[in-house]
Formats: sequence, C-alpha cells, structure tokens
Amino acid sequence: MADIDGLLAAYDEQMRGEPPHPPAGVSYEQDGPVLRIVGQFRGLVSTPPDLGVHGAELDRLIARQRDFFAARGEAVEWKTRGHDRPADLTERLRAAGFVPEERETVLIGHAAQLAAAPVMPEGVTLRRTTADADMHRIAAMESDIWEQDWSWLGEDLIGRVSAEPDAIAVLMAEAGGEVVSAAWLVLREGTDFASLWGGSTRAQWRGRGIYRALVAARAELAVARGVTYLQVDASDDSAPILRRLGFLPVTTTTPYVWSPPGA
Repeated sequence: MADIDGLLAAYDEQMRGEPPHPPAGVSYEQDGPVLRIVGQFRGLVSTPPDLGVHGAELDRLIARQRDFFAARGEAVEWKTRGHDRPADLTERLRAAGFVPEERETVLIGHAAQLAAAPVMPEGVTLRRTTADADMHRIAAMESDIWEQDWSWLGEDLIGRVSAEPDAIAVLMAEAGGEVVSAAWLVLREGTDFASLWGGSTRAQWRGRGIYRALVAARAELAVARGVTYLQVDASDDSAPILRRLGFLPVTTTTPYVWSPPGA
C-alpha cells in the first residue's frame, strides 16, 4: 500500500522553505514564517505547512507581502497547498486581494521506477541544452502555445543554469528545426527530491508520447544523481498521464496572485 502520508511528510520537510543558490538577480527574504523570493518575473511567497499565526496577525502578514511587492510595482504569488493551515488562509488571501489561479495536483513518483530510455516519435530528436539561445527558443514556443508573453521564462532558465548548472537539466524536443516540446529537471541540494517542470507540447505533436519520453529521460538523469523522488505540480491535463506512469497524488497546490492595479 502506498505511503501517501509518508510522501507528503517528506515533501513538506524537504521541498518547502528556502531553496539553495538563487539565480542571478534573485534574493530570499524571511518575514516571520514566510519566505519572500524577490527578483523573478513575479514575487513568490513560500510557506511552511502551518504558518502558526491566526486572525489579525495573519492578515498583517499577508498585507505586508502584498504591500512589499506593490511598492515594487510587481505581482506576487502566494503558493498554497490543500493541507495548509490555518484553514482560513485562502479566505484571508482573497480578502487581501489575492486571486486564485488554476489548482494543480502535487504528485510524487519513485525516480528509479520511472527511469527508462526515452522513445521519441519519428522525426523528433531530444537533447539537453545549456545555450542561452535555446532558452529563448523554448520561451518562444511556450508563448506560442499559451498565446501569452513567456519571454520571462528564457531569462529565468538562463539565470538558473548560470547560478547552479549542476542543479538543472533542460531538455528540448525538436522536429524540422522547430522546438516542439521542452522540459526541465530541477534538483534540490540536500534532499531526496528533484522536480519536473515544463512539458508543454505544440498541439500538432501531442498524443505521440513526447511528454512520457521527457519524463523518462529526466528520471534517468535524476537516478544518476542519486535522487529518490520526483515531484510535479501537475495540471488536470498532465495529472492522468503521470498517474498512469506511477506518480501518486499527495495534495493540491493553488497559486493565489495579487497584481498591481491595471496590470
């Protein structure tokens, strides 16, 4: 029987709090129980599972994060999980002007069980890259897929590779000189975990196994680095695929975002 409680406890203990080695231009600032991450495309508030503050004190904590980024003219994301405490946290975030984005499922899988030689469809090649130009190409692909400006992603990936090249592996799938999908593995120093990010695929290439191949390839890289668990924040589209591969759902995560007026 799967030890969901044990996986969730390991996730809470090892994957929440201050990440090591911020990318260039990014800084970490502690404010009581929360960690502010400053200098990304938008601010991020990271929290422990139990904030340990309630009522008016919690309202003041939330307002400080909002007002800090408001003074910078930036949006800020407060990343919540479905089991976070206190229970009225999301209600108080809404009252402070934070708006929920799409809820995702936090899934965890055993890296060794997921590792396999990736099988790509005919005409598609897979390679690892550290080149700045490729990061911009990946961002351009994401912009096309989501019909939004994702140029920030290129700079984010470049910064991560520059700050800690051994802690991130960026993979891109190409066909006919075009980026058709990309995904990256992020290792977290001092833990048993690595995270899977990306995986968006151009519409005409979906349903051909590219997403599964990217999971297998990153699992192989993770196992080679001694990683035990892979963690994913999965959309409703990705979660069923990952569950079929053997990932287990342990909780949910919902970003609550405050944006400057007019943004």
